[in-house]
Amino acid sequence: MNDSADTRSIAVTSPVDGSSLGEVAVADAAEVDAAVTRAAAAFETWGETPAKERVQPLYRFKQLVEDNIAELSALVTAENGKTLGESEAGIRKGLEVVENACALPFIETGGLQEVSPGVDCHLRRVPLGVAAGITPFNFPAMVPLWMFPLAIATGNTFILKPSEQVPLTPLRLGELLAEAGLPPNVFQVLQGDRETAEALLDHHGIAAAAFVGSTAAARAVHSRGVAAGKRMLALGGAKNHLVVVPDADVEITAKNVVSSATGCAGQRCMAASVLVTVGDCSEVMAALEAEMRQVVAGENMGAIISAAALERIEGYIDRAEAAGARIAVDGRSATVAGKEGGFYTNPTLIDGLDIGNECACDEIFGPVLTVLHVDTLEEALAIENASAYGNAASIYTTNGATARHFERHAGAGMVGINIGVPVPREPFSFGGWNESHFGTGDITGEDGIAFWTRARKVTQKWTPGVARTWMS
Repeated sequence: MNDSADTRSIAVTSPVDGSSLGEVAVADAAEVDAAVTRAAAAFETWGETPAKERVQPLYRFKQLVEDNIAELSALVTAENGKTLGESEAGIRKGLEVVENACALPFIETGGLQEVSPGVDCHLRRVPLGVAAGITPFNFPAMVPLWMFPLAIATGNTFILKPSEQVPLTPLRLGELLAEAGLPPNVFQVLQGDRETAEALLDHHGIAAAAFVGSTAAARAVHSRGVAAGKRMLALGGAKNHLVVVPDADVEITAKNVVSSATGCAGQRCMAASVLVTVGDCSEVMAALEAEMRQVVAGENMGAIISAAALERIEGYIDRAEAAGARIAVDGRSATVAGKEGGFYTNPTLIDGLDIGNECACDEIFGPVLTVLHVDTLEEALAIENASAYGNAASIYTTNGATARHFERHAGAGMVGINIGVPVPREPFSFGGWNESHFGTGDITGEDGIAFWTRARKVTQKWTPGVARTWMS
């Protein structure tokens, strides 16, 4: 946070009640350059530090985060609007990546092998240098934790540019890293907006950068970073389809679908946004409507990030109604007593729209679920496959053959079977397909380790000259 009158700043408002959380100073190109210079100097030592020593601060950091989980969760809730339970869950999910990073010395062992008489080969993963991450508002702790633990553990130094809407949590994570003993400038936080992000992407001293945000932004960020010679990975938006077939368990399906659609107020790239029913699923629909009415903003669902986001979300509902849709559950114009300055909408269920309607195609990024009805599973798969996105898709069924068929034909990088938010757990990596993903590989797991490193292959011979091979 910065109160300097000489620096351009951005006001930070809590979506919970509209109260001020202060201001963040916008780092300009000169400040980005200074941060990269510091990171490059730190890399000279950090990049040569053995992996077993590099992960020691991360062990201590994980414990410090757990010791301070209540404080961190409250920070996430204050600046993002999640419920406290959701805030804590996101932090704990991020800590799984820290655990994976701590295991790096035992994961990347080099694979020494004698490939010819007297000749050995092994592989060594070496860091890239200065790395950067640009992260969104919807997970102030979890998404940064997808990036910097693996980047740091593999020997890079790291500059984080969080969303200007959620600056508090990343700063606190940085303080805990310092308390854990991470050397100065191995990790830095730069606050700012698009100007700061573009300065990072353009800086030739940064070797690699990762991004999470909307598809339009991800495409632009990826192109800009690649043009500047960087290794880039940019994760974009989503339009996730949940398919229900008649043999689905009614109670489990209703609860799970509603949880997927309304968790984090629908502001996550893994949220259910289109429900496709196959055949007669009237029991599921009735249970789903009843379940959705039990979710109430300000009680068991959090806030929307901003007034502009709230207006955009409810605009989609208004236009759907004007197009003749049945608003089966209407969440518009929600208020929360004592928090009248906050930004709230209740869950909304939209039925009766055409397949090509914007509510069935666009990423609304709110607690809005659009329902489509088809006769066959193949029709449902055709709808899912036609989406430009490819983040996640799920099916609800009690039939293994149906589930296997869906798994093999869904056009998404993450597939759920009776799970509405199919986020892989470490060491399985997170990442979608198509317009949900720009770059190579995924952001966590083995792909995350590969992204932040280069593979050096070493072939060596120490035998006497008389032991000849084809490599002599």
